[in-house]
Amino acid sequence: MNTIIGLIIIAIGSMGQSSSYVPINKIKDWSWENFWLMQGVFAWIVFPLLGALMANSFPELMQIYGANSGAVLATVGYGILWGIGGLTFGLSMRFLGIALGQSVALGTCAAFGTLIPAVLSGTDLLSPKGLILLLAVAVTLVGIALVGYAGSLRSKNMSEEERKKAIKDFALKKGLLIALLSGVMSACFSLGLNAGIPVKEAAIAMGAPELFAQNPVTLLVTLGGFFTNLVYCLYMNSKNKTGGEIKNSSKSVLINNLLFCALAGLLWYSQFFGLGMGQSFFEPDSVMMAFSWSILMSLNVVFSNVWGIILKEWVGAGKKAVFFLAIGMATLIFALIIPNLFR
Repeated sequence: MNTIIGLIIIAIGSMGQSSSYVPINKIKDWSWENFWLMQGVFAWIVFPLLGALMANSFPELMQIYGANSGAVLATVGYGILWGIGGLTFGLSMRFLGIALGQSVALGTCAAFGTLIPAVLSGTDLLSPKGLILLLAVAVTLVGIALVGYAGSLRSKNMSEEERKKAIKDFALKKGLLIALLSGVMSACFSLGLNAGIPVKEAAIAMGAPELFAQNPVTLLVTLGGFFTNLVYCLYMNSKNKTGGEIKNSSKSVLINNLLFCALAGLLWYSQFFGLGMGQSFFEPDSVMMAFSWSILMSLNVVFSNVWGIILKEWVGAGKKAVFFLAIGMATLIFALIIPNLFR
């Protein structure tokens, strides 16, 4: 029962993340770099800080961070690398298209973000536990690949003009390298959570509820990611001369954009808030705990495509594309229960 509760909580968080791009579409008159950075203020600083304060008071957080400076630096460092993954994710879409780009990047992210922390924590991948984990990750990759294939079938039904617009800069070798880089760097969020285990343990020792104990670690990772995105967005401000855009916005535009940036940030952060809460229902050294990162990635793919169906993005894709989409999503859902089939 605890496992089911944990999965439901992670699924709710994933559903929030998959919905986060909907409010972004309501933002008006701001260039990409400005709305991206503003939603990042909420997604990577404001809400993670509030989440951390649900675990410990601010003085306690400072004490915990000060007493675990090595783990803090490592966690923030992984966050900086994760920020690079987020920025290069868009480039992988540009050079490979959404279907192939997402499949390679998310597949790499799921695999690296699950297996590397497991190895670092001492899991023998050739032991029964390790083999179950490898099987679950392999099935996850198959599911992501099937969803990607469905996306490629959908793109074939586009007109030539639509296809060129969607992947006008198609470059296979360059795109694959960038997508792999994006996947590896994005997996650094999981590595950051793993590096921050001493911080989590210290938070619990200071009285943090188990449900919220990972939140102080999540804050450190997102702070690192915010730094990366801040540098890039300021560079884009300078390049595009958009630095005064927010300041010069009308009151109505400013209020509208801040509200939707805040909503987008909250929905995005909910995936990691839910991940931490959901993990608290798993046994600490279980396969489910080790597999939880892949669970989140799988659900992100599933719910993103559910939104695609709701928004009619798959209308006209063809029966074959919809069939492989359904099989891929079913495979991802099946992967979630594999660790419990072999207990």
